[in-house]
Amino acid sequence: MSVTGPATGRDAGQDHLAPALVVFSLEPWDDVWRRNQHLVSRLLAADPALHVLFVEPPADPLHRTRTGGTPRPGAGTRRGPRGPWGDRLHLHQPTKWLPRRVDPAGDARRARGALRAARRLGLRPVALWVNDLACATVLDDGDAPVLYDVTDDWTLADRPARERDRLVAAEERLLRDAAAVVVCSPALVATKTRGDRVPALVTNGVDGAAYRAAVARPAGLPAGPVALYAGTLHRDRLDVDVTVRTQRAVAADGGTVVLLGPDALGPGDRAALEAAGVLLLGPRPFDQVPAFLRHADVLLVPHVVDGFTDSLDPIKGYEYRAAGRPVVATPVAGFRDADDPAVRCVPAAGFPAAVGERLADVAAGRAPAPDGSPAELPADLPTWDRQAALVEQVLSATTPGRPGSATTDAPRRTATP
Repeated sequence: MSVTGPATGRDAGQDHLAPALVVFSLEPWDDVWRRNQHLVSRLLAADPALHVLFVEPPADPLHRTRTGGTPRPGAGTRRGPRGPWGDRLHLHQPTKWLPRRVDPAGDARRARGALRAARRLGLRPVALWVNDLACATVLDDGDAPVLYDVTDDWTLADRPARERDRLVAAEERLLRDAAAVVVCSPALVATKTRGDRVPALVTNGVDGAAYRAAVARPAGLPAGPVALYAGTLHRDRLDVDVTVRTQRAVAADGGTVVLLGPDALGPGDRAALEAAGVLLLGPRPFDQVPAFLRHADVLLVPHVVDGFTDSLDPIKGYEYRAAGRPVVATPVAGFRDADDPAVRCVPAAGFPAAVGERLADVAAGRAPAPDGSPAELPADLPTWDRQAALVEQVLSATTPGRPGSATTDAPRRTATP
């Protein structure tokens, strides 16, 4: 995104401030990289004048106390990790002191606080990137155009009626009033189009270089055949019953189902998985994930099949194919239409048997054994570099009056690169 040039509107007296993209994220900036981090890191690398304030979900001390955790306030504003972008990444985590039913204005207050944090850092927001529907109020408070990036259709997730109504209202406002809307899947293009406002489709991608290099077998993998799932463990996605049945099926031949990723499961689900013998490895830094995938015998996608998962464009859909290992998935978006003989989609009832068959193929030499050797990526796999360039086009089109912008007038209401 080109961010140099004259300021406009209420920015006019702020030329001395550094231009910045403010990202209201659903996830923190940590070692488990997701869509936001892959795209933001590349936008920073492409524009040496750009800063980013990455606004993380608020800390919730009261909720942590109720769920048996250690309460702590938000980490506030601080420097982000250094990278090829130097020190131009900044992080901000506010605190949610009270539940929404007691403090309904809290979301708006925290969003305004993030914009004040940007000014305290000497930053001038040139675009506001919203993932978190709780931050829809920046449409009122920000001086910069808003990009709404839809990565999951949370309006279809299983939530209490009050929560769902809040999410629907916030999203409808963003779909109507944001300068641009980006979605990650074709299903979301259909469901988030409003009138003649068609969202820009920017799917997820893969870090090509990370999957082309040779990798050693990670120490965390158990001996024997491994059927591995990589991703956040959450009831909205992971079918716990199917996972338990799969572990019981593969254990007869010395196999283990391994779950790699952050654990957001409830105590009952976690106990059921561990009792069956499933190995929960927890999260690993993003640059270690390719080694786990490429040394698994079979890669798994035991996902719930419903409207919510149908809205997803799972990053694992790209990373699994880049890893070059056999894949067994329930018939969910990102896998059921994959034109790849390594990917097999089966209903939940037949999932455990299908995993056992793929493990047997590897053991018998009918499918290649994992060795971590260099591999070529499928030609149709999009890379994060390419997808970041598409986001840059949308951002440039919504940043009027600056070199590289697609318009010098009012922000565009529809952006399709």
